[in-house]
Amino acid sequence: MKPVAFFNNKGGVGKTSLVYHLAVMYADRNIRTLAVDLDPQSNLSSMFLDEDRLVQIWDDTHDVSIAASIKPLLNRTGDIGTPHVERIADNLGLVVGNLSLSRFEDLLSENWAKCLDGKEDAFRVITAFYRIILQAASEHRAQIVLIDVGPNLGAINRSALIAAEKVAVPLGADLFSLQGLENLGPTLREWRKGWIKRLGESPKESGIAMPAGKMDPMGYIIMQHGMREGRPVKAYTRWLDRIPSVYRTAVLDEGSGSLPALDSDPYALAQLKHYRSLMPLAMEAHKPMFHLRPADGAIGAHVEAVHRCYGDFLELAKRIASPLGIPVK
Repeated sequence: MKPVAFFNNKGGVGKTSLVYHLAVMYADRNIRTLAVDLDPQSNLSSMFLDEDRLVQIWDDTHDVSIAASIKPLLNRTGDIGTPHVERIADNLGLVVGNLSLSRFEDLLSENWAKCLDGKEDAFRVITAFYRIILQAASEHRAQIVLIDVGPNLGAINRSALIAAEKVAVPLGADLFSLQGLENLGPTLREWRKGWIKRLGESPKESGIAMPAGKMDPMGYIIMQHGMREGRPVKAYTRWLDRIPSVYRTAVLDEGSGSLPALDSDPYALAQLKHYRSLMPLAMEAHKPMFHLRPADGAIGAHVEAVHRCYGDFLELAKRIASPLGIPVK
């Protein structure tokens, strides 16, 4: 299992759409993929599933979302329940989110401190997401796990990020995304250090599967920047030029030193263009942008845009999978 979290505490950068498209791309390339929706807003789940299916999944008496798996912990009646993996395609499964996941925030905050006392129950709470992902990935025989989280620095995201081996940072070419980077880097280091300290206090005979809490930053993905004649428009350039430096100093805790240009920065996983009219068509067709067909309205100039979109996401999928030892053909 290779869990990758997509995280930026600046919202509205297209993070959930990114996870959705990558999950489908990996499945298309015959890589067994598990998408995990740990954002209480559950937008990833709503991209994969129609409203009728979500109503069935969220039904109080037959709930099979992530909320059902953590319910015994919330009610203090037991440990995590067996997670349900919703089959999206042969190679693609989904752990469905739920708006009620936000109720878990207080319990996670409370038990983070209790882990320092070596309390087994506290470790069961803090590792809940990791163990749910572990079980779901085993059931689905997943080669890669893509974790979607909300845009905040709260306890839910802390426990979600602890479960991740790698962290990819989607961001926009704007001031607020750069501020998000500056907040994110120190927070990741604090969470990593805090978890390692707690691992030293973990009850050795509990049998609880413990994540390593690596949260290794693998790079950034620039989302929806504007292009004119193949070059970023001036409004974006002033922010694009700052990203390599801010990423190194804030996220990697390194000196900026001699910086490469953005186009040659090894940490720049992709610069995804603004596909403009493709996204509304994709939402209407309930499919990824690169799966659009003439019957969906992808005609004329849209056809070439769909091909470019497919190539962009395929290249990004390769860049993310390569350090995980997963070949994408």
